[in-house]
Amino acid sequence: MLKIRRIEPFYTKRDGDRLKLVFAYQYFSILKDDELFHFIPVEGKEIIIDLKTLQIENLSDVFVFQKSSRFIRLPLYQLLLVSNIHDHLQIILNDLELEKETNSAFATINDETKTLMYELEEQNRLRMIDVALDTRNRELFDELTE
Repeated sequence: MLKIRRIEPFYTKRDGDRLKLVFAYQYFSILKDDELFHFIPVEGKEIIIDLKTLQIENLSDVFVFQKSSRFIRLPLYQLLLVSNIHDHLQIILNDLELEKETNSAFATINDETKTLMYELEEQNRLRMIDVALDTRNRELFDELTE
């Protein structure tokens, strides 16, 4: 059985309900009989996942791994059968979901910050109107009430 040593997408791209995980040199490696083989993007270089069904769409793509002058060519469906890649893909999907939730939380915080800033500016404007009235500064009062 093969063990995935490292699998880290070079970049990810969401296209509707599909997620593309694109791999490059040294971002994907496997252990076979205690020998480390590194991915080389000669043929297949991406894993496409349907996010609705969580099924991999490009099972026939061939991934190539190299150690010095030796190569291992594995169709993606075979890699799924003989390795622990499922575990790693689940971690990647969980990380992407967490990132999406975090971005959503930041958007909410950002909206709350904008509302708070508006309220503070309005309170400050009202205080300045009071100061203009107290000092009988007609010019400042007119400027703040426009």
